[in-house]
Amino acid sequence: MSAVPRTAPGDAVSAGTSPRPRAGDLVAYAAGSVGMGVWVTVPGLLLLYFLTHTLGVAPFLAGLTLLLPKIVDTVVHPWLGTRSDRQARRTGHRLRMLRLGLLLGLAMTAMFTVPPGWSGPPAALWVGGWFIAGNVLFACFQVPYLTTPSDLRIGYHERTRVFMFRMLFLTVGLLGAGVAAPALVGGGGQGDYTLMAVLLSLSMVVFCAVGTVGVRRLTARCGFRVPAGPDHATALADVRTAWRDRDFRAMALSYLFTGTTTHLFLAALPFYTEYVFEDSGLTAVLMGAFLAPAVFAGPLWMRVSRRTGKQRGLLLCQAMFAVGSLSLMPGEALGPGMAVAVVVALGIAFAGLQLFAFSMVPDAVAAAEARGTACAGAYTGVWTAAEAAGTATGPYVYSAVLAAGGFVSTTGGQAVAQPDSALAALLIGFTAVPALLMAAALLLQRRCALDRTAAP
Repeated sequence: MSAVPRTAPGDAVSAGTSPRPRAGDLVAYAAGSVGMGVWVTVPGLLLLYFLTHTLGVAPFLAGLTLLLPKIVDTVVHPWLGTRSDRQARRTGHRLRMLRLGLLLGLAMTAMFTVPPGWSGPPAALWVGGWFIAGNVLFACFQVPYLTTPSDLRIGYHERTRVFMFRMLFLTVGLLGAGVAAPALVGGGGQGDYTLMAVLLSLSMVVFCAVGTVGVRRLTARCGFRVPAGPDHATALADVRTAWRDRDFRAMALSYLFTGTTTHLFLAALPFYTEYVFEDSGLTAVLMGAFLAPAVFAGPLWMRVSRRTGKQRGLLLCQAMFAVGSLSLMPGEALGPGMAVAVVVALGIAFAGLQLFAFSMVPDAVAAAEARGTACAGAYTGVWTAAEAAGTATGPYVYSAVLAAGGFVSTTGGQAVAQPDSALAALLIGFTAVPALLMAAALLLQRRCALDRTAAP
C-alpha cells in the first residue's frame, strides 16, 4: 500500500479533480457487503427462534443472550475505530484489521453448533459466548470497511454512488442468506442449523476476502485521506469528539432507533408467519419480498438523493416504514398476498434507510474534517456501535413483548399451543411497536442539518 496517494487531513477535495471510482473496483469493494449481509441476516433472523424453539431457552433469557453481546459491541466498535485510525496514520491503509475479520466464519459455525444435550441456560451461554466472538470479528471487518468511503478523495454524490453499489450487493447477501438460511434449517434440528452455518460461513468469508481486495483498489485509485488527530488519542477522546458533533449525534441516535426497528422486524418475521398465517414456509417468501426491492430501489433512491438531498430522502423512508408496519396489523385478515405487497413497500423503504443513512456518515466526516476535528475511523466506530446496539435491541424488545404476553418456548421444534395473550403480543410487537420506534427515529433525524452545508 505504499503506492497509495495520501493527503493531509485538511486538504480540500474536489469532485471535479478527484479520480472517479471505477465500476469494477466498486463491484469488488461491494462484494464484501455480500459477506456482511450473511452475518447481519442469519443471527438476526434465526437466533431468537433457534434459542426458543430448538434449545428450549425462555424468551426473556433468549433476549438477554442477544442483547448482552451487543452491549459489548458498543465498547468494542469505538475502540476499533481508534485503532483503525492509528493504523491508517502509520501505514496509509486499514487492511490489517480487515483481514483479521475474515475469521468470522469460524465463530458463526461454532455459534450454531451447540454441544449435544445442551438446552436452556447452558445452551444460551454457549450461543452468547460465540455471538460475542463473532461480533468482535465482524467489527474488525466492518469498521475499516465502512470507513473506506470517508477515506477516499471523492465528493458528495460520489460517496452516495459508492454506497449504492454497496447497498445493491448487501441486498444480495441479505436476500441470499434470508432465503437460504430458513430453507436449510427447515427440519428444525440442531444438525440442520450446523449445516446451514457451515455453508453460509464459507460463502461469507470468500466474499469478504474479495471486498478486501476492492478496498485496496479503491484507495490506490482515489487516494487515501490520513485521519486527523494525534496518534496517542484514546478511544474515549475520539468518542467525545464525534459525540460533540451535533449533526452526527442526531444521525447516530436516529439510526439506533432505525436499526432497532428493522432488526425487530427480522427477528419477529418467523413468529408472524408461523402463528398469524400458520405457514412457516412464508418466512422465506416475505424475506424475499422485503429484500429484493433494493435491486431497483437503490438506483431510484440515488436519483432522489441528487434531486432533493439525502436528508429528505431518509425522512421519507422512515415515514414509509412506520406506516407500512401499521398496515400489517390486520394479520390473517390481511391475507398472504396483501401482506407480501406491504412487505415489498417496507423493503423499498429499507433500501433507502440503508443508502441515505450510511452515505451521510462520510458527509459528516468531511464536514468535521473541514473544521479540523474528524477521525474517520472513530466516527465509523461510533456509528457501527449504534448500529450494533440496534441489532440487539430490536430482538430484545420483541422477546420482551413475547414474554409479557406469556409466550411458551419449546425444544426441538415441537408445536405448543400459545395463549391468546401471546398471539396478541407477537402481532402488536410486529406492527405497532416498530411504527412507534421508527417515528422516534424520524423525529431525531429531523435535527440533522448536514445537507444544508454539504458540498455539491
